[in-house]
Amino acid sequence: MTGILPSYQRFVNGVPVPSISRRSFRLREKYLIVSVLLTFAIVWLGALFYLPEFKSSNSVNDSVYKVYKRIQKAGPELLMPPPLAQNDVGEFPVVGIVRHGEEGDDPHIVEDRNRLRAKIEEDMGMKVLERPQFDLAPSVSSSKGPSKPPVDAIEEPAFAKKDSDRNILPSGHKAEGSNKYEVVALGPGADPDVKAKLETVKEMMRHAWNNYKLYAWGKNELKPMSKRAHLSSVFGAGDLGATIVDGLDTLYLMGLMDEFREGRDWIAENLHFNEMDSELSVFETTIRFVGGLLTCYAFTGDTVFRDKAAEVADALLPAFDTPTGLPFALINPSTKGSRQYHWAGPNSILSEVGTLHLEFTYLSEITGRDVYKQKVDRIRDVLYNIEKPNDLYPNFINPRTGQWGQRHVSLGALGDSFYEYLLKAWLLSNREDEQARLMFDTAMQAALDKMLRVSPSGLSYLAELRYGRVYEEKMDHLSCFAGGMFALASTTLENSLSERYMDVARKLTHTCHESYARSETRLGPEAFRFTGAVEARAQKSNEKVYLLRPETFESYFIMWRLTKEQKYRDWGWEAVQALEKHCRVEGGYTGIVNVYHQNPQGDDVQQSFFLAETLKYLYLLFADDSILPLDEWVLNTEAHPLPIKNKNPLYRAADKSIDLGNEDNRV
Repeated sequence: MTGILPSYQRFVNGVPVPSISRRSFRLREKYLIVSVLLTFAIVWLGALFYLPEFKSSNSVNDSVYKVYKRIQKAGPELLMPPPLAQNDVGEFPVVGIVRHGEEGDDPHIVEDRNRLRAKIEEDMGMKVLERPQFDLAPSVSSSKGPSKPPVDAIEEPAFAKKDSDRNILPSGHKAEGSNKYEVVALGPGADPDVKAKLETVKEMMRHAWNNYKLYAWGKNELKPMSKRAHLSSVFGAGDLGATIVDGLDTLYLMGLMDEFREGRDWIAENLHFNEMDSELSVFETTIRFVGGLLTCYAFTGDTVFRDKAAEVADALLPAFDTPTGLPFALINPSTKGSRQYHWAGPNSILSEVGTLHLEFTYLSEITGRDVYKQKVDRIRDVLYNIEKPNDLYPNFINPRTGQWGQRHVSLGALGDSFYEYLLKAWLLSNREDEQARLMFDTAMQAALDKMLRVSPSGLSYLAELRYGRVYEEKMDHLSCFAGGMFALASTTLENSLSERYMDVARKLTHTCHESYARSETRLGPEAFRFTGAVEARAQKSNEKVYLLRPETFESYFIMWRLTKEQKYRDWGWEAVQALEKHCRVEGGYTGIVNVYHQNPQGDDVQQSFFLAETLKYLYLLFADDSILPLDEWVLNTEAHPLPIKNKNPLYRAADKSIDLGNEDNRV
């Protein structure tokens, strides 16, 4: 064979041996060398660009510097994730709640936990509630020009400044000459035990908020065990700050004004719905965002909240462009495209189209723009005029044809808050919306006749119907709001139904408490059944979860306010203790996947409604009656209080002679 020998071959004494040198590099090796040199060049230039000592004053580099500081702050968690726990049966490693005694003797796990704890304590030590520079937008009042308070700036209520004066609670009273929702002393005779319980709930709110702020600020929700943002929530991965908007009025009621202000500033600078290029639930956005912003406007008079509420509602309006005016379920604010849930086919959901009335009506009142009220009035007309099977409202309705879909009826999931809003629309209007009350009473008579059942041991519950017959002998946790709803209906109108409504309210609230009392954690399941020997207990695995839901506590609160029976406060305190034992983790509060396990696994989600509803209802349960008196305020289905027309001086109706849509006329 002729030709040039391969470069790896030469001969010594007739034996081929590898060559240790050659005249040039191969093409592949040249590429590798060039790549390495380029990498070093990029790293060197990147160091100039990122490191703080080289940062310039221009806006781009300043933004990069903030990113650098954020990564620098989060470094330990990024490089060292928290240790995993095993589930209750030890089948496989899961993200779980690690408690004392479960680490064993492994020094690595103990060391990791100690390092994490030290990191948390270091971060929490930053002037307790002072916002770090890297994760909060500057205040509106200080971002432009000299320091100057904004119009209607939030003033701190008159809370006690000394530890000896900590018997202070927010009040429903409005100080003379003020347009803010003020706070006053509870009085010297306050029960020390009640004050201690109230302070416990307030500390729970601090723990939930501070950890959200530390690990997920600006995102929608927190994963408290992973210590990062929850990106698969109902609002997705966008930076809409759902927990901020949802929890803000709870902070205000608890007097946590530093936290309230930092949330207000974030909303003013960062909440921009029109830029959101993802699908959002019209219903969830309305009750959480519009509702939360409206409440903060009622509390403070700060027009930032009113204008942001209108901005959010405007982003939702294209979803109402249907032949009947019934909105589609989902809307993309950026593209204006809307559609239904895939699982619902062509139908909208009763509880969603019927749970917009409070927010949109009140928004029209404070902005002077009738478009919002017109949208929900049209929905009301459709539901009022449509033929209703046995006076009941099925859970599915087609917004194109105005016809019912599946004939499934429930006061739990898919139906619940529609009925709640009929009653509360009547209350919010100062009892002028007679159509709403008529629709409520007619539907509730039919529901109690056909859906109210009694178990062999005497527990009352609301079954589900399909085509007029009982479909399932079960009750959702979501249905547990009904005790409070029937109690409100009983005490707000003296008629032949009042006595029956209160009797049902007591029985349903008792049943919901039993669903808690019959679990090992003393927390209630997502749904509970009444079949055979099983009563008020879940049977399916997906029913055994507790998602930090508030509905049972809502009924405790309303029943306490209206009856003053001590058992409701006692039940609420049991729930506080159960939440602290089973749901509290270092990074916040988590739901649990099985309420019947003594050491349950966490689901690693701190829902925004935990701050908006669960903690608010537990706080109000132990607070004085002057806080949000029920004859002046109506709480929407997300527990955001709205003032009653002509009864609450904080109603703040707009002067319709002024065009608030014109920027020149906005306060």
